[in-house]
Amino acid sequence: MGLTEEISDYREGRGDPGRLVGSFRRTVLLVPVTDATGAGTAAGDAAGGLMSARSGGIRWFYAFTDEESLFRFAGARGEDGREWPYLAVLGARLVDAVVPRVDGPAGVAVNVADRDGSMLFPPVAGIVPDACAVDVAPEGEVA
Repeated sequence: MGLTEEISDYREGRGDPGRLVGSFRRTVLLVPVTDATGAGTAAGDAAGGLMSARSGGIRWFYAFTDEESLFRFAGARGEDGREWPYLAVLGARLVDAVVPRVDGPAGVAVNVADRDGSMLFPPVAGIVPDACAVDVAPEGEVA
């Protein structure tokens, strides 16, 4: 079963959180890259970096399961007339290698323009490394 099916099952109350996270980690996701001119950058994004948005104190990296989902996102932003460069990245690589490099909490927003197919993978234990999780006390502190 692929990530989109796991998301659907989870949203319909039939899914398993561990299976969902496992599928997310194994899936190659399309992550938009801001261009060198800064087009597509959100506040705090660097030109040529991974596209993200900040909400509720969390940086959310945009990721898509296929080009169609990415194109729906572009259309929702009114930017479907421009080229959208992206990287193909494993979900595991996003949370294990990218999230730890962010200053502050970060997660991944998958298929955000798909009303019934979107899913947030927040910065919590079991999704991101414990050192980056907002629900794990720093070493030496009591949670």
